[in-house]
Amino acid sequence: MSRKIRLLIVEDEPAIRAGLTDVFVFHGYEVETATTGPEGLSKALSGLFDLILLDIMLPGMDGLEVCERIRERDRDQPIIMLTARTSDNDIVQGLSLGADDYVAKPFSVAQLVLRVQAVLRRSRIGAAQEDCITIGDSISIDTRNLCGTRGSETLTFTRREVEILRYLHANSDHPVAREELLAKIWGYARHLEIETRTVDIHIAKLRRKIEPNPSEPRYLVTVRGAGYRLLAD
Repeated sequence: MSRKIRLLIVEDEPAIRAGLTDVFVFHGYEVETATTGPEGLSKALSGLFDLILLDIMLPGMDGLEVCERIRERDRDQPIIMLTARTSDNDIVQGLSLGADDYVAKPFSVAQLVLRVQAVLRRSRIGAAQEDCITIGDSISIDTRNLCGTRGSETLTFTRREVEILRYLHANSDHPVAREELLAKIWGYARHLEIETRTVDIHIAKLRRKIEPNPSEPRYLVTVRGAGYRLLAD
């Protein structure tokens, strides 16, 4: 008998925390909760959870710092941030710090469940794959260990960033649409109307790592009206 998927919900609002717990227990997950940033960080670093739902506004330590501290220790842990719809800067910062995705409040519980399932599904696929990606003359990426080099500089990646690069590399003969990346990397069904900037923010973060000049990308380029293309050679 396989074990239940374990979620950690870090949320200080009692009604939201209780509601999310009930929903995910009903869907067959094992759920543990935390109400403050320090408590959430301590539990997250135990390595016992398959995914973390992390609110940004928390007492003691905000979710952005919790996410950053988790990523310092574990670049593979799936994290979905919960954020107020108006906090655009928080969304950008959270994804830049290594969150896999975000869900804006107020959110549809059904869609949140689908997005948790999608992130979990993609994290398992990504963990099972091993590969090496070479970009240009100086960039080498070890996708198994989530690291690489650009000349003499050492690079580190999250699992999601590696999946994006791997998919773009495998399809480098043509631009890949943003919607295709959402479907293939995040696992979102194409018919779902999902408002998210997660693809664009992940692309911007990758450019800061692999591009000599991120404002004028040479490898990870935008093809107007078509999507993104990785020019690896």
